Amino acid sequence: MANATNPSSRPVIALAMGDPAGISPELTAMLLTLPEAKDAARIVTFGDRRILERGAIEAGVTLDLDVVASEAEIVPGARHVLVDLGHLSVEEVERGQATLPGGLFATRNFRSALEMAHRGEADAVCFTPFNKQAMRLAYPGYDDEIRFVVDVTGFRGKVREFNVLEKVWNARVTSHIPLKDVSAHLSVDAILAEVKLTNDCLKQSGIERPRIAINGLNPHAGDGGAFGTEEIEIIEPAVRAAKDLGYEVDGPFPADTVFLRALKEGWHAVLTMYHDQGQIAMKLMGFDKGVTMMGGLPFPLCTPAHGTAYDIAGKGVADIGATREAFRLAVRMANQQRARAVAAE
Repeated sequence: MANATNPSSRPVIALAMGDPAGISPELTAMLLTLPEAKDAARIVTFGDRRILERGAIEAGVTLDLDVVASEAEIVPGARHVLVDLGHLSVEEVERGQATLPGGLFATRNFRSALEMAHRGEADAVCFTPFNKQAMRLAYPGYDDEIRFVVDVTGFRGKVREFNVLEKVWNARVTSHIPLKDVSAHLSVDAILAEVKLTNDCLKQSGIERPRIAINGLNPHAGDGGAFGTEEIEIIEPAVRAAKDLGYEVDGPFPADTVFLRALKEGWHAVLTMYHDQGQIAMKLMGFDKGVTMMGGLPFPLCTPAHGTAYDIAGKGVADIGATREAFRLAVRMANQQRARAVAAE
């Protein structure tokens, strides 16, 4: 943790409140009242004071914030800051429902947090869970968070979603595409690009020598070609090429044992070939602690991997675990980034 007595030594985290109809207000309030959060970073939250205060009441916590009305008034210091955008009343929230007002609330908060980081005024961005249906109502082009980030910041580099647990990360070569299209999107170059990005992001999180296990595509990793040839024709050559480039990788391993092997043998990440191949394993291993991190951006971007939990919203039973872990990862990566910038001066 950074020096708690010197606020300027702590990174600035821009925090966007997520969907107001779910547990995001409660999670935001809980995070802002964690002693460790105050010691680790200066948090600037974007949202509405009324929504946040209701979340605090439901979570059973007491807020201690500086409240400002616009980005121009932000002065990160010893106390966390709430930018009260005043854009949603409690009466407008339909608890447990994906609505246009909820989507407008979340997209506005997210946009403001991203713009702050894009201007170089925040070291990292976090957000509490969004509801994609509500986000699409507010922003018709909203495919996922990556698309929105690219639209807001104009970033044109490679961005990829990682799922993170304390002991292992999950990277993937393909993401939100139909399963029938996965094989056509695999190539040696595509796998190498993901190995490089995964290696870079692991280093940014503080791991000096990342070790990456490469997943196969087919049952039993193809079983020598009996159940498919992608391993022989694409994945194995990619693994050899990655080793030649100096990356510490191995595989392809069968999907049904690769995560057990990664945990037992100390691999830092598993690179899977498609979305559910890794997501199912990660959520079984740590649904309440899983983090989603967008890698490749100029700044760290982290969020809990779970959703808005409409069914328990307002009941005071929301678990802070994954939100805390997302914040911790963002802080860790932000500190690494700040240290590299100082070393480069």
